[in-house]
Amino acid sequence: MEGLPTGTVTFLFTDIEGSTRLWERNPEPMQQALARHDQIFRDAIEEHGGYVFKTVGDAFCATFPTAPDALEAALDTQRLLLKERWDESSPLRVRMALHMGAAEERDGDYFGPPVNRVARLLSAAHGSQVLLSLPTEELVRDQLPPDVELWDLGEQRLKDLFRPERVFQLLAPGLPSEFPPLRTLESHPNN
Repeated sequence: MEGLPTGTVTFLFTDIEGSTRLWERNPEPMQQALARHDQIFRDAIEEHGGYVFKTVGDAFCATFPTAPDALEAALDTQRLLLKERWDESSPLRVRMALHMGAAEERDGDYFGPPVNRVARLLSAAHGSQVLLSLPTEELVRDQLPPDVELWDLGEQRLKDLFRPERVFQLLAPGLPSEFPPLRTLESHPNN
């Protein structure tokens, strides 16, 4: 695997919904589940030409040279996570967000508006949900795998971001499709 993708890249950010609670309640099964989760992610990201540049607890931050590769990695990972036989007390529900843009790379990490935007998009998602920004959707819509669709969730105001983002949800056979409203400024009024 070569070094970090540079220039305009597609980011895939993920994290496990409710992981703190799972750790508190079931530390041992959670440790085993997390090891399996990490293996599934690393394999899928590597298989699709991605690069994990940061992990924070149970969160993965990866970049891909192309948006379709990032989408395929997210799709494969969700399918594998849903097939996995987790301990009954700690099924892992992972939320994911994809966004692309030109980010500054420094010492193996990325900085800049695209990184902030993908992080905010991730925080709007629910466990097992995959969200894409409009720039990502534009690059993948003509190359979607068979049976895969993108559902337009409209413009959403994401915390701390000046410009709203048009958000799309990945729909694919075998993946959950019904979720509560996104965790955006529209759904959480703050005065």
